Amino acid sequence: MDCRRLARGINAPEGIKEVLLHACCAPCSSAIVEWLVNHDIAPTIFYFNPNIYPQEEYIIRKEESKRHADMLGVKWIDGDYDYEQWKRQISGLENEPERGHRCELCFQIRLTEAAKKAKELGLEYFTTTLASSRWKSIDQINQAGMAAQAAVPGTVFWAQNWRKGGLYERRNFLLKEFKFYNQQYCGCEFSMRHLSDKKES
Repeated sequence: MDCRRLARGINAPEGIKEVLLHACCAPCSSAIVEWLVNHDIAPTIFYFNPNIYPQEEYIIRKEESKRHADMLGVKWIDGDYDYEQWKRQISGLENEPERGHRCELCFQIRLTEAAKKAKELGLEYFTTTLASSRWKSIDQINQAGMAAQAAVPGTVFWAQNWRKGGLYERRNFLLKEFKFYNQQYCGCEFSMRHLSDKKES
């Protein structure tokens, strides 16, 4: 498979040469990073996911993301991990369903940090691999990205549906090729509920 023949409907901002890519995990990053590199856009991967629970799960996902970046020679930055602070930030939304208000706030927390990191590095554009997952709401992600852009002047959120043009299928191919660890839930302890639901069904 050649990703240069995929991804119709991916619209890069005119003249873009670099982008900060907020990454949730290696599998979701894989096809996006490949597309960016093949289109002469240099990604800097920013791994910031304080929502992931437990810490052991966070470490596995982080190490896989770093392994992926190292294999490709791509810049990779480790964000801070503070799950207790994240829980305080989403307090009161613990019982929200997936794709509810908790997810909206979680996206905004993570993408605001991504925008701050982009500005710190002198990068105008930032985007996120969250928009590659079919389990998440593109509208919620784009709203969070635009809120982050507004909160950090001088940055621009590249709103993109990274599932388009075969990239989701390419993701699944690369997952197997690189033998990535493939998580079974979004990340936080509240998103783990569907695992027990599956066992009971």
